[in-house]
Amino acid sequence: MTLEELLAHYPQRATGGVPDWMLGFYKRRSISFANGETDSKTHVCWLQSRHFTIDLRLPLEAEQVPARAWAQYSREELQVLADYEGWQAMSAWDGRTLGWHSATSLQLHNRWPEPALLQRIGNCMIEFAPSGAYVEDWRLQPSAPGPLIGLRLLEEIDLERDVVRHRGGGLIISGDHAALVLGRGAELQTTSQSLGEEVRRTAGDAQRLAALFDFETSVAHGSLQHGFEVTLSTSPGRTGQPLCALDGFEYAADRQLLIQRLTVAGVACERRFVIDTLEPELAFPQHTESNATAAHWYDEESPTLTRYTEPHY
Repeated sequence: MTLEELLAHYPQRATGGVPDWMLGFYKRRSISFANGETDSKTHVCWLQSRHFTIDLRLPLEAEQVPARAWAQYSREELQVLADYEGWQAMSAWDGRTLGWHSATSLQLHNRWPEPALLQRIGNCMIEFAPSGAYVEDWRLQPSAPGPLIGLRLLEEIDLERDVVRHRGGGLIISGDHAALVLGRGAELQTTSQSLGEEVRRTAGDAQRLAALFDFETSVAHGSLQHGFEVTLSTSPGRTGQPLCALDGFEYAADRQLLIQRLTVAGVACERRFVIDTLEPELAFPQHTESNATAAHWYDEESPTLTRYTEPHY
């Protein structure tokens, strides 16, 4: 089955999870720190399913590293790669804060340990760190009404060699946007406290570097009908490529797992997913509701309030 057929014949909405206003694809507009400094340039992407999150953080395109053989990267380029961030984690909403656990991450330590105090108005979602360390301004990216699909990856198996290629991760499709995380195939044996530290110790060791960076987080744009094209990725060379196959799905015999059989770089593979949610259509509105008093105030004061207003994403 294709994902379109899966939605048509076997839709299912997850119970519980985050509120509807949190669902979709957000890009960070800025982060401001307690010391008064602000970053509005780093590419930061957040895709949210009902019960899990995919996150990607990259430098500007001009500072990203091109695709090379591992032995050909300079130490400086490896350090840039070691500062990329991408992860998938289960999310837990308590009505006021969103926390994360059980992460599959490129980094070897948790760089963002605080939960998020969240509130959304319009397309703007503000996240406060409870400690007061920072505040982030996130913007819901425009999308036509479309599906919300959340699939948590258990593992990807090389069917020819019967070995695990990737363990942990997931796929989120929210309307016109999608993201994929593929975790490392094997657990890393290391005493390093960070990926950067481990890379400095192993620069020049192509086999070790391949294991360290055996991970992908990619964000894409497109549709279920025509596929999704990668726009940002932790994996050099992935930009402009198809995100993933959208067919080859079937339920396991016990219907507890969703199986996808596909070919990856000429290798026959099988991905095993747990379904978070399969919803044929969400609206992803740019607006939020306000009370009658607020609406009246906006109408009364609109000559000045709307003098220079325009959409910001």
